[in-house]
Amino acid sequence: MSALVFKIKSKNGQQVLKDLTSESTVGELKMFLSSISDISIERVNILCGYPPKALDTSDNSKTLSELGLKTGETLIVEEKAVTKINATQTETRPSQNGVESHETIESCRPGILMKKVVPSDNSCLFTSIGFVLNGSIDTSVHTLMRQIIAMEVASDRDTYNEAMLGKPNAEYCDWIQQPSSWGGAIEVAILSRFYGLEMAVVDTLNAIINRFGEDKNYGQRVFLLFDGVHYDPLYLEQSDGGLQTIFPAEDMEVYREAEQLAHEAKSSRQFTDLNKFTLKCMICDKFLTGQAEAQKHAKETMHTNFGEV
Repeated sequence: MSALVFKIKSKNGQQVLKDLTSESTVGELKMFLSSISDISIERVNILCGYPPKALDTSDNSKTLSELGLKTGETLIVEEKAVTKINATQTETRPSQNGVESHETIESCRPGILMKKVVPSDNSCLFTSIGFVLNGSIDTSVHTLMRQIIAMEVASDRDTYNEAMLGKPNAEYCDWIQQPSSWGGAIEVAILSRFYGLEMAVVDTLNAIINRFGEDKNYGQRVFLLFDGVHYDPLYLEQSDGGLQTIFPAEDMEVYREAEQLAHEAKSSRQFTDLNKFTLKCMICDKFLTGQAEAQKHAKETMHTNFGEV
């Protein structure tokens, strides 16, 4: 009989559940989750894994071992209540032998860090930045952001030279303003400076966070998720139903949660393999597989407009 430790997420916040064992039952787990989420036991819905999938908890007598749960896993509880949990509390429940046992709940922050999916229209980076700035999806914001980037690049030809941009300065300025052109690290760095925010890009391919503007000591930070090709914004869903997209730079708790998300995504292979993804040349309509093939096509034909497929 082995002890289990779970990280619990609900709209009431995050807790760490200790002292359950592999022989504890589904019914006992649901009793605990019901008590912290204010959902009646029969309405508790538990999700696990990445992406989260609902567990079959119809048999209350089944053990957690039989359910396939392992220590260290994150359990998400679907719920509608907004009652908040105290910072620290002890949960008491009767065990099968009639002796009371105590489960320690350690409260973290209110809310769950989540991904907002934006369209795959070659402007996903700009739409994602627009979301973390304004809290809503606006697919037209890319036009202004592309203009901002072009003006910045044109004003500093020494910094933004052909070696950095991969093309002449003037050519890049024309290219980035086309709706079919993708944004990447150069564009994130420029927009980080323009808006005065640290932009933390959660790279699920390498399970790391690349911080743009880290050296500027900005007071606020936003998070973007990058799977190797596509960007999505991250936000905190709060217990009152609201959302938070901009965080204090000293808030390392949400930063660590973003790191955990990156590791979970990589371990579940939630990223795009750049050697296998498909692109379409927007000039000649040829379909290409992988980054290397696209680069070869561009070199042979001088075609540089590619779209996601």
